[in-house]
Amino acid sequence: METYISIALIITSIALVISIVLQSKGAGLGGLTGVDTGGVFTARRGIEKTLFWVTLVLSMVFFVLAITAVIIAAHL
Repeated sequence: METYISIALIITSIALVISIVLQSKGAGLGGLTGVDTGGVFTARRGIEKTLFWVTLVLSMVFFVLAITAVIIAAHL
């Protein structure tokens, strides 16, 4: 059981990192570091909204898997 949780945690973390990187709006790596590009806040529409919700769900799944892994490890 612990192996399955660990594998799910790794897959979820990779998907979470990818979804966060895809949300970067900067032209280059400057957007990843938080450098202000002078953009104005706009409402999320279309794929941005979907990607936002996917990231939110992945973060919740990651949190639940991490807590589950800690609980399982404590019982062994």
